[in-house]
Amino acid sequence: MNLVRRVLLMLLLSPVLPAFAQEFPSRPITLVVPFSAGGPGDVIARLLGTSMSATLKQSLVIENVVGAGGTLGTNRVAKASPDGYTLLLMHVGQATAPALYAKLPFDPVGDFAPIGLVTDVPMILVARANFPARDLKELVAHVRAQGDKVTYGNVGLGSASHLCGLMFMNAIEAKLTPIYYKGGGPALNDIIAGHIDVYCDPATGPTPYIQAGTIPGYAITSKKRVPTLPNVPTSAEAGVPKFDVTTWYGLYAPRNTPKPIVDALVDALQKALKDPPLVNRFAELSMAPVEQERATPAALEALLKSEIDRWGRIIKDAGITPQ
Repeated sequence: MNLVRRVLLMLLLSPVLPAFAQEFPSRPITLVVPFSAGGPGDVIARLLGTSMSATLKQSLVIENVVGAGGTLGTNRVAKASPDGYTLLLMHVGQATAPALYAKLPFDPVGDFAPIGLVTDVPMILVARANFPARDLKELVAHVRAQGDKVTYGNVGLGSASHLCGLMFMNAIEAKLTPIYYKGGGPALNDIIAGHIDVYCDPATGPTPYIQAGTIPGYAITSKKRVPTLPNVPTSAEAGVPKFDVTTWYGLYAPRNTPKPIVDALVDALQKALKDPPLVNRFAELSMAPVEQERATPAALEALLKSEIDRWGRIIKDAGITPQ
């Protein structure tokens, strides 16, 4: 009798899963960006949301949840219902958080269902328009001579700008005075206004201002120059080879999100990353979509785990005590 009941139950449930997948999404999806509007992550999220919505037939609504180096917004998604209607776009800070925070309210790996990588973004070191250094070599000499009199923008512990600044100071063996901001947009505005001296930001933000001659770009922190800024050398070309850091962005859902929903989101992500308007706009902002084989749950999970190990060592060696 029990066997009969089990067979009947399986027959009753068999059409449910396909219907479940076909019905998703039936309403708008919230895409949480744990940083302020106008910053690199926000720009990427809005471009991605527009392209993914064409496949999903529902809009992706951007929600900026700012604070604590991105952990507030990340925790918001970790605690959300696993129904596919609350997603997270987070950068390399997902991997640095375990080494920077003593008591995280979430598990960066275990509390999320990875969807896939979105893009790798090189960082770029910029300064206020009237900064006395003409190139990276002169900037390093100036920083070493002036020491902590030089200020640099920092979006908070674990942010891309924090990691880039940390790598820069380690590479040149000098200390700068950090000025903290709640997001990349306000920090970039202050470097343009001349309120801080230097800032290291994902290339998405400063590119238009460097092209316009508003602020100087000293070095790209990747192994190759970017086509949109052909006159900006790599850090290695400019004489600081140890200054090498790239920030990556990944898309996540809460853990236990059903596989049919994850599959639908992966499909929408992969189609978005081939969407000409997104590809062209990414190129204008000095970045590119990742290859299709990296826009998968397995690729994002593998990178996240390896980056947790890598940055854990770097942060520990820098003598940073978890908060």
